[in-house]
Amino acid sequence: MTLEEIREKIKGCAAQMNVRYSGVVFDEWAVVSLERNRARILHYTGPRNDEFLKNFVTDLGALRTALLDEKYGAGDFEFSRHGVGTSHEAFLVLGNDLFLICNNTRESMESIAKNPDWLKAQIPFVELAEAVRANPLGDSADTKIFTKP
Repeated sequence: MTLEEIREKIKGCAAQMNVRYSGVVFDEWAVVSLERNRARILHYTGPRNDEFLKNFVTDLGALRTALLDEKYGAGDFEFSRHGVGTSHEAFLVLGNDLFLICNNTRESMESIAKNPDWLKAQIPFVELAEAVRANPLGDSADTKIFTKP
């Protein structure tokens, strides 16, 4: 999958989640490369463009250990029930050292999950995960954007 393809899939997923939830689930979506243990933003949509990367390590919070766990492969994801404010609520593995980071900067995951519509809102996220599992980011002709200089 190319970066442009994943951007379109993320945009569609976010829109579908928000409709099913009857509100904003995640107001922050970022495609991040952690190649060589250095965070690099490849795509960002959200309210704090300049602050996202600067606070990335701190905002990973409880997800940090899971994000770096090699047992996760393309299409695998994790949610943190305790993410509050700028602490990230979820990640989805997009490919080798490539991740989608999701966050709601106003509500905690615990608060989001209390809404009965949260179950319906998860369907597009799982569908995105399955699409990534079938065709990970970087497994296409545009992998050159991820090659080392």
